[in-house]
Amino acid sequence: MNKPPRRAPPPRFTIVQQRPDRRPLIVTVLVLAWVATLTAAWIGAERRAAPRLPELTAQLDATRVELDHWRDKAETLEQREATLARSDQISRVANKQVQSELAEREEEISDLRSNIAFYERLVGATGQAKGLSVHSAQFSPEAGGTWRYQIVLTQNLNKGAISRGKLRFNVEGVRDGKLASIGWDELHQRQAWPAQDYSFRYFQQLGGSVMLPAGFTPQRVRVSLQNGDVAIEQSLGWSHGGTIASL
Repeated sequence: MNKPPRRAPPPRFTIVQQRPDRRPLIVTVLVLAWVATLTAAWIGAERRAAPRLPELTAQLDATRVELDHWRDKAETLEQREATLARSDQISRVANKQVQSELAEREEEISDLRSNIAFYERLVGATGQAKGLSVHSAQFSPEAGGTWRYQIVLTQNLNKGAISRGKLRFNVEGVRDGKLASIGWDELHQRQAWPAQDYSFRYFQQLGGSVMLPAGFTPQRVRVSLQNGDVAIEQSLGWSHGGTIASL
């Protein structure tokens, strides 16, 4: 008896032919179509919403140019204003200085006129001829407790002659209920204080500062003038406020 033939076993692997994947291409086409649609929509909306956009853009550019022009002009005007303000400040300072100098000159002129008037009275034809003498004196209190003095010496007896010499003075008054005289050295609080020199043709004003002791009440000043071999003494009364007039 013949045996039936054996069947071959089925193959373990099957070869299947695959089609190419077209999904990325489709996605790309869809994206491009979407972008094109958006672009068309934007252009259409732009044309509908702003049909004059180019004209407005040109006007905006022109406005920016004009704004830059006015900004530059404003900066120039600010610099000019600052320069003018500085010039005005300098002018004010110069004007103030000129006014101060004018006031000083007017004061000097006033002093000169006063000196001329005094000189005219001193050497005038109707004036009385006098030798060396103390014309006037004044003592004024100062901040530090000292007294500022101004003594005017005159002479018109020898017209044209120059008087030279030295001046000292004592202040007489009352201290601790007793008469007292404060000498030249004590007034200057120095030992052997040098006398004050004078030299003039018609008149001269001498000045300085002295210190009166505490508790001392001045009543008169005795001025001593040493002119070569000639010694002159003159007493002057102390009036209220420190003003002194010749006795």
